[in-house]
Amino acid sequence: MHPLPGYWSCCSLLLLFSLGVQEGVQGSPGAPSAAPEQVHLSYPGEPGSMTVTWTTWVPTRSEVQFGLQPTGPLPLRAQGTFVPFVDGGILRRKLYIHRVTLRKLLPGVQYVYRCGSAQGWSRRFRFRALKNGAHWSPRLAVFGDLGADNPKALPRLRRDTQQGMYDAVLHVGDFAYNMDQDNARVGDRFMRLIEPVAASLPYMTCPGNHEERYNFSNYKARFSMPGDNEGLWYSWDLGPAHIISFSTEVYFFLHYGRHLVQRQFRWLESDLQKANKNRAARPWIITMGHRPMYCSNADLDDCTRHESKVRRGLQGKLYGLEDLFYKYGVDLQLWAHEHSYERLWPIYNYQVFNGSEEMPYTNPRGPVHIITGSAGCEERLTPFAVFPRPWSAVRVKEYGYTRLHILNGTHIHIQQVSDDQDGKIVDDVWVVRPLFGRRMYL
Repeated sequence: MHPLPGYWSCCSLLLLFSLGVQEGVQGSPGAPSAAPEQVHLSYPGEPGSMTVTWTTWVPTRSEVQFGLQPTGPLPLRAQGTFVPFVDGGILRRKLYIHRVTLRKLLPGVQYVYRCGSAQGWSRRFRFRALKNGAHWSPRLAVFGDLGADNPKALPRLRRDTQQGMYDAVLHVGDFAYNMDQDNARVGDRFMRLIEPVAASLPYMTCPGNHEERYNFSNYKARFSMPGDNEGLWYSWDLGPAHIISFSTEVYFFLHYGRHLVQRQFRWLESDLQKANKNRAARPWIITMGHRPMYCSNADLDDCTRHESKVRRGLQGKLYGLEDLFYKYGVDLQLWAHEHSYERLWPIYNYQVFNGSEEMPYTNPRGPVHIITGSAGCEERLTPFAVFPRPWSAVRVKEYGYTRLHILNGTHIHIQQVSDDQDGKIVDDVWVVRPLFGRRMYL
């Protein structure tokens, strides 16, 4: 027995009280908050629109007030809906996810907005509506594997965003590490951390292996992507590019249903067929998926195996993506998962298909692969194998992220920013393809 009577009961009460105070902004039943948090944007695929998503801890109305002036009243209003989300952890914590889509936005115009209800409003944020049509030059930040702990690239990404450097963000899987941890509190913390970026730019995502818990429920609840596949796969048009986001995870978590592999594959083929028919308007086809087909890292990941599941499919022959993407002339494939940066020579079936010896990325005869998973997380960086593969052009084991500038229908500019070297550009390459004859590689 403890020498002080009632010691444990007092400590228990203090512990419960402290947890209640801590949970006051995180959804405690004792002190629920109606104040919006974890605000982020996404593009629903409809020109002149933007979706605002946020979280509260009690059910409230879902409203966005917005306008053109940085101060004063916000004259425009849009209403939406919320859905309750119950995390799969032992505490069964309940969040309320609000979604409001703003429409009839003026292309390229900056808006000021706040979200919430009479019970509580967010602070004011700014975003610039995406331009319409194919004849403009989108600028994107691209990365994967960003955690709530050790998010090395985040401060620089915030500064880039404040300076208006990007039109959208592509987060290629793996968030928070993991969003479900500590009964989803880690997910809450991550969503608060990225708010300065994600509340200012369309934050477009795809699922990674760290989202798998409870059937990807935290990922599907928190992010608002286009389409009706809960964000597991979708596509959208951005300037002269058609961007396709898909799930590599359907190949690895088959207990959720092998039929998902088949469904996604059929959707991908249908979407690629449509994109190819529209190639005169939008010449570039860009894909984003978490686990790469190829890599030269020193680990045992799928991409280090000659018959990668993502590349070759189930059992080495069913629903493989390399043949599909090659058949429809996909230009650029964006990956993450490996905590490093690697650029490949244009490649198909382990063969290098450079445009020429002098200009390998001008009229390449195979897709270009970029692996960009070094934004920063608790698992640190991934080493490379001692000797690079013949198809590996550039390898960088430093924290950082990728800048992608889709200049026009023929030129794409790719740069890798090193956070370890204070923002130095450590890779810089142009991909150039002709406007015509791009449906397949010759």
